Amino acid sequence: MVVSLRLPSLTSLFSPSARRSPASFRQFYLRPPFSAGFTAQSKASSPAETDDRVASQKNRVNQDRVITPRSQDFNAWYLDVIANAELADYGPVRGTMVIRPYGYAIWEAIQDYLNVKFKETGHSNMYFPQFIPYSFIEKEASHVEGFSPELALVTVGGGKELEEKLVVRPTSETIVNHMFTQWIHSYRDLPLMINQWANVTRWEMRTKPFVRTLEFLWQEGHTAHATPEEAEKEAMQMIDIYTKFAYEQAAIPVIVGRKSKVETFAGADKTYTIEAMMGDRKALQAGTSHDLGQNFSRAFGTQFTDENGERQHVWQTSWAISTRFVGGIIMTHGDDNGLMLPPKLAPIQVIIVPIWKKADEKTGVLTAALSVKGVLQTAGLKVKLDDSDQRTPGWKFNFWEMKGVPLRIEIGPRDVSSGSVVISRRDVPGKEGKVFGISMEPSILEAYVKDKLDEIQSSLLGRATSFRDSNIVDVGSYSELKEAISLGKWARGPWSASDADELRVKEETGATIRCFPFDQPLGIKTCLMTGKPAEEVAIFAKSY
Repeated sequence: MVVSLRLPSLTSLFSPSARRSPASFRQFYLRPPFSAGFTAQSKASSPAETDDRVASQKNRVNQDRVITPRSQDFNAWYLDVIANAELADYGPVRGTMVIRPYGYAIWEAIQDYLNVKFKETGHSNMYFPQFIPYSFIEKEASHVEGFSPELALVTVGGGKELEEKLVVRPTSETIVNHMFTQWIHSYRDLPLMINQWANVTRWEMRTKPFVRTLEFLWQEGHTAHATPEEAEKEAMQMIDIYTKFAYEQAAIPVIVGRKSKVETFAGADKTYTIEAMMGDRKALQAGTSHDLGQNFSRAFGTQFTDENGERQHVWQTSWAISTRFVGGIIMTHGDDNGLMLPPKLAPIQVIIVPIWKKADEKTGVLTAALSVKGVLQTAGLKVKLDDSDQRTPGWKFNFWEMKGVPLRIEIGPRDVSSGSVVISRRDVPGKEGKVFGISMEPSILEAYVKDKLDEIQSSLLGRATSFRDSNIVDVGSYSELKEAISLGKWARGPWSASDADELRVKEETGATIRCFPFDQPLGIKTCLMTGKPAEEVAIFAKSY
């Protein structure tokens, strides 16, 4: 059956002539918000002129691997890195992306870690349909209100108008509850804890690859419990798993806390979040866990018979992390030379570059390089040997540096003679990060490489933590908050003001409450807005 999507005049198709170079990729994602009927050529010159210009840009990039300096234009830098590092390309529908193998490998590393953690904590993977009856979305009032502007609807299927329009999955709480209602009957059926790896569609007006696209990949966990205490414990457990992942795997120092009422997920009682500071000092909501209370179970009639024979509504949670975390890794660690990947998530941890000038040197160098590769692969490391002879060693150095590979091993004729290698660290540029004369002896080489990878992992976390902490300002008044935000900082201060006051801050400064951190200072606090007593400090920042 062919399904036709009718979307509210937001679809724009790209001309085949405006493709592939980082420059055109950057142009695509830096365009203004969507407008009806807009196409790639609507404001361009003739198709022939467009082809010539794109070809010129592509040739220049292929020669120089041009990356805009971060300090000059952070957004252009970000898009250049994604294009040059071959992480993603744009899809034919504006605001969508094709995740390329190298970018998807980072996502797979995230999946590999979290999948283990989810199963260790009693969750099972399953899958729910992508199409959801619109009536399901309408059942929970705050949910439909929160998601309505982002919904993509199916109104035609098999060439006929559908009796009920369908929603392309923006999130799955509604369809999950529909099924939970059929599966849960008794307290013996609880807790029910599942997770799915899936795609979702949210019709965003402003897009940024990985961070905010019309369609993205994620995992979404859903659980049902007999008591509110169990549900709250589950929500806290999952945000803790995300926090450990961010610190230990991604080397991103997040601030974990509770969202304000204004920022709470539509349909949840509480939302917990991990907030990360990007290289431009904007906040990225990197993962969330929601205590849904009984909001969805009451809307869908999801009940169970308790031990006393009484019918009760279940208590629920949902939690998710998505491919936007890939964007977070890029923006946290990258520099003017490109990506800088934490070793634990890097698709390639070690790149080996053999170097020879004369034909009679090639065999000995490649033999040694293959031996080194075998030693490190046997040790469980992700290693690649770049033995292509179409590019110079210098080009390879720059290319793999741009792709963020943590360690580079160089092997030339002299190294073969001395039984040693040269090792360079991605996080320490130039001569300072290069060490000569590391023995090829397997036990020595393995120990050295593993030690350096651990050092790089720790170094990236330490560097990101210092950057974050140096850009958080403690404030005691609204004027101080506005000044901190105007300087691009995060503001941390006591808060007990109203939702209206919170919205005023957003309107006047562009900043929102990112969270009330779990880690709260002791002592008496006075609200920065009202001057009344406050129990908590909040963190304000501009965000993606």
